[in-house]
Amino acid sequence: MNAKLPEQGQSAPLDTDTAKFAMASYVDIHGVIKGKFVPVAHLDRMLGGSELYTGAALDGVPQDINDDEVAAMPDPASATPCSWNPELVWYASDLYLNGKPFEACSRSILKRQIQAAADMGLTFNLGIETEFFIFKETQDGGFAPFSDRDVLDKPCYDPRPLMDNLPIIKDIVEAMDAQGWDVYSFDHEDANGQFETDFMFTDALNMADRLVYFRMMANEVARKHGAFASFMAKPFADRTGSGAHYNMSLADKETGKNLFEPGEDDPHGCGVSPLAYHFIAGILKHARAICSVIAPTVNSYKRLVQQGAMSGSTWAPVYCCYGNNNRTNMLRIPSQGGRVECRAPDISCNPYLGAAMMLAAGLEGIREKLEPGEPHRENMNQYSRKEIRDMGIELLPRTLSEAVDAFEADPLSREVFGDLMFDTFADFKRNEWEAYHNHVSEWEVGRYLTMF
Repeated sequence: MNAKLPEQGQSAPLDTDTAKFAMASYVDIHGVIKGKFVPVAHLDRMLGGSELYTGAALDGVPQDINDDEVAAMPDPASATPCSWNPELVWYASDLYLNGKPFEACSRSILKRQIQAAADMGLTFNLGIETEFFIFKETQDGGFAPFSDRDVLDKPCYDPRPLMDNLPIIKDIVEAMDAQGWDVYSFDHEDANGQFETDFMFTDALNMADRLVYFRMMANEVARKHGAFASFMAKPFADRTGSGAHYNMSLADKETGKNLFEPGEDDPHGCGVSPLAYHFIAGILKHARAICSVIAPTVNSYKRLVQQGAMSGSTWAPVYCCYGNNNRTNMLRIPSQGGRVECRAPDISCNPYLGAAMMLAAGLEGIREKLEPGEPHRENMNQYSRKEIRDMGIELLPRTLSEAVDAFEADPLSREVFGDLMFDTFADFKRNEWEAYHNHVSEWEVGRYLTMF
């Protein structure tokens, strides 16, 4: 492969006494890592795009079996020694086809929107909160929380199961900090077996790279302890699901100044700038289409349900509105101000595609100077559906099918994804819904088998 290496960061020097293999890594439509390993003696060839892949062998890398292979073009600056196996170094990669960026590469789709922001003098900064489960396999073929003490009806912030899981969490956190991620908090979340790590934001491309790496790393670390990590949005019907809240801000490309920080002009009193309100308005305009990407599975919509905030239900939003430090809105402005949090994404999302849609919508809001209306500081769950409609507030889609309808109907989706990935994503998710819809569940059998 003689394609020119994309101009990205400089490669960090490798300790070749330890590192033996390098992984040219990219993601499929789900944001799941794929790749090949090469001996470090062949690293230069790998960085030049030597590793070729048959796209037709994967979900959502849209190629036929007669097409030329795509090449993984690693970003040298992304070199990450794998904590669970120091002999392996991971590289995030773009897909290229015949020497040019492959239109349907998730990472390249995000980079196109990052460039659109750069053309406006902006940098997109992103922090993603990682919620996930740690389970053990049970003798009956099922699964359960790794800690036998993780049994409370309201387990949030319980230190006992956190201590039981600490050998696993400690290895995960130390692996994150070894890469300079700066973990500043971790805790037991609101479902049995559920945990969250919080770490410092960075630019959106690096954050998306970190999230896909985190999912691989956490699972490999957990398995060394006889457990496994789950990034399913909602594994228990009667417990909360795992979000991946997007904490977003725009900075001046030249100075790095956070342009969402409020000055004297904060028209709605929520702690952000007028630019941030335009950004919010753009996201709200396209919220239903964005939802299909940030909540991408059938299971995701078991999390996005209208219930109270007690354990056993959900903290996830269902209303396309914004407010201050109010968790019942899709978009929340935390009390510190200076950023916007979207609470709808779940941990199963492809972060490249989710960030690309979010950024594109926000930039449209800025270009068109859209206004989001007045913020909602009240508990939105206390309104009836009729009251919500009368206020002109849309609901997020209730099923994957409804979300795909919204995705296909919104011109922004094709603009961001490009024709090839737009069609591929819509068709794949439509087929996923049909497969689920045609499945006869235990609930149906239990309810209807002898009912009539």
